[in-house]
Amino acid sequence: MTLTTLNIICVIWASIGIGSFVLLQFVTAPYGRHVKSGWGPQISNKLGWIFMEAPSFFIILYFYLSSDQSLFASMLSLIWLLHYFNRTFIYPFRIRTKGKKMPLLIVGSAIFFNCINAGLNGYFLANFENYSTESFYQLNFIIGVLLFIIGFIINQKSDHILIHLRKPGETGYKIPQGFLFNYLSCPNLFGELIQWTGFALMAWNLPALTFLVWTFANLIPRALGHHEWYKKQFRDYPAKRKAVLPGIL
Repeated sequence: MTLTTLNIICVIWASIGIGSFVLLQFVTAPYGRHVKSGWGPQISNKLGWIFMEAPSFFIILYFYLSSDQSLFASMLSLIWLLHYFNRTFIYPFRIRTKGKKMPLLIVGSAIFFNCINAGLNGYFLANFENYSTESFYQLNFIIGVLLFIIGFIINQKSDHILIHLRKPGETGYKIPQGFLFNYLSCPNLFGELIQWTGFALMAWNLPALTFLVWTFANLIPRALGHHEWYKKQFRDYPAKRKAVLPGIL
């Protein structure tokens, strides 16, 4: 595959992501608090998470181990692997969702989504990257790495608060309080948006930008759905909270 072909695939895939964003304004993906019957067979929520996220980890790991990447490209691969190691092998075992399930349809679509995104990014880093040591001193890298670290911290802190809302054995939902939950319904998703904006700036290539488009396309509607769910579920839900972007949305 040539770089031109890869870029064409990225443009097509990003366009599909924009279309998905429009579709998700009308359809809420049925997993987590939005799970419901009528979407076919279901599997364990935790097992579903592992199956969904594993392709993003193992595909990048394959390209990382099977190619001679520059130091900068290796750093990008390791950052990606750090995030998805947590999402695949740590996060599913931290969540307290005993007995909850998700549709196999959602798991399958997420596997497809992650295969394409990880494949595009991994293939670029293995075959077309031309980074040098100068890349570490460019402004886009400095801003990008700061954003990724900030986003990662926000995401981890927010996940910690959400996970510990429930005491062992509890299954109900509560209004999260503290940290950025004072301003947002979904600061965990806000953190991910910041992370992958930072990654796209660091990587400065079309596959990374394409993944960022898909991240916004998936997480913004998800956050809006969570926000509306909270408002319907809790009459005393803080009226001033936004869904995912402070003071904006």
